[in-house]
Amino acid sequence: MNWMRTVSLMILLSVLVVLAGGLVGGMGGLITALIFAGVMNFVAYWFSDKMALAMSGAKPVSEKEEPRLHRMVADVVQRAELPMPRVYLIKNDSPNAFATGRNPKHSVVAVTTGLQSILSEDELRGVIAHEMGHIKNRDMLVMTIVAMLAATITFLATMAQWSLIFGGMGGRDRDRGGGMMGIVAMLALIILMPLAATMVRMAISRTREYGADEMGARIMGNPMPLARALEKLDAAVHRKALPATAKNEAMAHLYIVNPLGAREQHAKESGGGFVNMFSTHPPIRERVRRLQEMTF
Repeated sequence: MNWMRTVSLMILLSVLVVLAGGLVGGMGGLITALIFAGVMNFVAYWFSDKMALAMSGAKPVSEKEEPRLHRMVADVVQRAELPMPRVYLIKNDSPNAFATGRNPKHSVVAVTTGLQSILSEDELRGVIAHEMGHIKNRDMLVMTIVAMLAATITFLATMAQWSLIFGGMGGRDRDRGGGMMGIVAMLALIILMPLAATMVRMAISRTREYGADEMGARIMGNPMPLARALEKLDAAVHRKALPATAKNEAMAHLYIVNPLGAREQHAKESGGGFVNMFSTHPPIRERVRRLQEMTF
């Protein structure tokens, strides 16, 4: 079900890209934007692990340094039938974790010291299983494609903005007798298309979190340790949120729970509705509810 929703949303995003390309410069403008966004996101995909580790301040830890953590990761990946990832530790009291890597053979799992201090061994295994669920589902590839499509729309909207400023597109439209309609269409592209692309991208991100929760529960054969871990993280991250720096904001979508603006995020989750459409993570309460309703 999660994959069907993801595919449907990616098709919708692709349709938006085609529409935006047609409005700006036809096939030529679309191809130019796709090439630009593709190169940018290919680099991000290939070096995703290095960038994430650098921005988070994670450091590699050996089995000798962290035997308990290595043992739990090894147990989870054996259950998941995945290669052993590189194990990293982030010295930070804010409890969280993330996994990244372009494929299972080049994966990384990183946890904070704060996460280790508040979770039991079963709960920590549940969190690691969630992160390896992202790797097993190849979510890094999915989100890279989504980012490329969204970036293409943003690039096309920028092209449209400059076109209107210098009058080129408007002039061509007036020659065809459709000046006003052309300007309205371009304004819709500039204002509404990036907004729609962002909403679809965030919806896919939330869907992949649900998917990783489900996969993590199946890897462990029991959804309850992850559900308990999420409840603890929800409470703890409100007390120890990461500062809203540019690096942390760029990394926020990778973590198992949103580490930024905890009180504000809690208000959004409580209120629901339109504001949640721009969140990278689903409400914790909904994630816990779905896990609790899972049966094996």
